Amino acid sequence: MKNLSEISNPFDDDKVIANCGLFGMMNLEGRTCSGRDVIRAIANMRVRGNGLGGGFAAYGIYPEYKDLYALHIMFQNRSAKEQTESFLRETFNIIFDEEVPHRNVPNVFDPPLVWRYFVEPILVAEPGMEDDYVVEKVMFINTKIQDAFVFSSGKNTGVFKGVGHPEDIGNYFCLEEYEGYLWIAHSRFPTNTQAWWGGAHPFSILDWTVVHNGEISSYGTNRNFLEMHGYYCTMHTDTEVMAYAVDLLIRRHGLPVEIMAKIMATPLWTEIDQMPDDERQTYTILRQVYGSLLINGPFTVIISHQGEMIGLGDRIRLRPLVAGVKDDMFYLSSEEAPMRLIRPDLELTWIPKGGEPIIGRLETGEVIYNNEPVMALLR
Repeated sequence: MKNLSEISNPFDDDKVIANCGLFGMMNLEGRTCSGRDVIRAIANMRVRGNGLGGGFAAYGIYPEYKDLYALHIMFQNRSAKEQTESFLRETFNIIFDEEVPHRNVPNVFDPPLVWRYFVEPILVAEPGMEDDYVVEKVMFINTKIQDAFVFSSGKNTGVFKGVGHPEDIGNYFCLEEYEGYLWIAHSRFPTNTQAWWGGAHPFSILDWTVVHNGEISSYGTNRNFLEMHGYYCTMHTDTEVMAYAVDLLIRRHGLPVEIMAKIMATPLWTEIDQMPDDERQTYTILRQVYGSLLINGPFTVIISHQGEMIGLGDRIRLRPLVAGVKDDMFYLSSEEAPMRLIRPDLELTWIPKGGEPIIGRLETGEVIYNNEPVMALLR
């Protein structure tokens, strides 16, 4: 068997910083499909990964438990599982739990024990605070219980990830047996952090999931700001801050996606100074209040939660993103080829501008870009 250094860098060349593959597909009318196509699509970009991380997030996959929080937890040993379950019994009603189904796959490295729990909170202080309660308990497990990591905690959604190529991870977790209306996937090429199961993408909190291609040089500043709001980074990968930032900005602070994008992918001060007065005032306020959540460095992300899939890149487009639509299907990808592989008859593909979010919404059945429905271009 090859060692990890040979897999990571088989040609013994310098560090590659432009890789990682992203893919997302969403049915805008809520119809579900199996994980087969998303596995095929991300496997088409195999060259973007090096076998040290792959993962998926799927929405609508637990209809029988759709009102419960689905906690996916990885354990490095049985003691961690016992401690975690003792804590869960004190803080949640556990309606059902089981080991996450999997099969033996030769190219999947050193898998931990992965268990899922469908739970409801039992000690919430006030009605409507269930999400905050769950975040607090997730953070407790991840920081206080050694060798236990909650990597998925949303309703009717699940993250499946690990060390290996994404098609191997998809095969390992039997994703062709799941049915979801929204899928995102990631092929990892780690550049600065270790390869381990928790460090693979997606990163998730509640039903927010993020896959990322790039490098966050503002990680320390972002992390410090988020810790003041009760989020603690334990997965040893810079992308983790983006999942928590999205939850803070959109769910807790009630900001729309468009404002979140202006915070995370904000223009330079020199550009802000040249804007019309009202626009300059808006950006100035956002930079002053949320300057510590500016994502510095090259990045492209696909962000998803119940009913929405969002694509966003840095202002000068240092990482690729392609969008596509066909009938009621919306696609985001690092490359056009995977979209064509599973949907050769795409009606429209385009490259979004840096810093401009593109949003697929289940509620309206539309894809919004530049504040306009993309479907209007096809009529």
